[in-house]
Amino acid sequence: MPRRRPSRPSRAARRGLAGFTVALLASVAVGCGDAGELQGAGATPTAISPDKLWPDLTPASSPAFDIGEVDTEVVKGITVPDGDIREVDPVAVVRQEIAAHPGDYAEGTYKETARRMADCGRSGAAGSRCPVLRAYYRDLTGDGHDDLTLGFRQLPGNLTAVRVYTVRKDRLVEVMAYEDAVSGVELTGRSVIIRAPSEVAGYEYRLQWTWDQQQRAMLLTHDEMLRTGGRKPSPHPSASPAPASSSASPSPSPSASASSSASASGR
Repeated sequence: MPRRRPSRPSRAARRGLAGFTVALLASVAVGCGDAGELQGAGATPTAISPDKLWPDLTPASSPAFDIGEVDTEVVKGITVPDGDIREVDPVAVVRQEIAAHPGDYAEGTYKETARRMADCGRSGAAGSRCPVLRAYYRDLTGDGHDDLTLGFRQLPGNLTAVRVYTVRKDRLVEVMAYEDAVSGVELTGRSVIIRAPSEVAGYEYRLQWTWDQQQRAMLLTHDEMLRTGGRKPSPHPSASPAPASSSASPSPSPSASASSSASASGR
């Protein structure tokens, strides 16, 4: 059956339709003034460019201080069986550092740390005096293999040394080293975050090291002073690492010689 063409409306019908359309548009226009219309946000603040100070000052071409941003070091005397960093004894790593820096530990500022290393591996109260804290394992370099984060107390005093190690060709390599009066340590993503008390009441320092593939080291990427809600700085901050803030929690060492209680015993 042939399809029927729709009939064309008459002139009168078209006139009536036009009148209805005008009335409809008028009602819509009136409705636009009701609630729900777009409202002005007010004047937009004028963008202000930063003021460059001392434009005639000659730019520095080299740093004034060496803070060791990209210092890495192969740990001598430590082997990594089959490239598995979990097979490395954290206590042996700390003993190797002490032996490599006798001026700091043997008869130096941290001689108490060297003396208490003899307590590592012992049971009971004696073992709790070991300055080496529990080790944590997590892939911080992004190569799919665990890296080692460990800490140990620098005694006497309340300083804590934080170290990060990775493996390169079955060799243990230190890629981050820092010491401070630590109040908390976190691992998140490819970063290590260290919190330290400030002398200013209600504030703390937050320092973040992040793995840099180009430098193949942990770089200090953030150094902040943050409010803590009025909390006074603790004279005896905890040196025990805090749980990781990301979903993938670092796993502690099953063979660690000291737990968090070792931190308390060393204060």
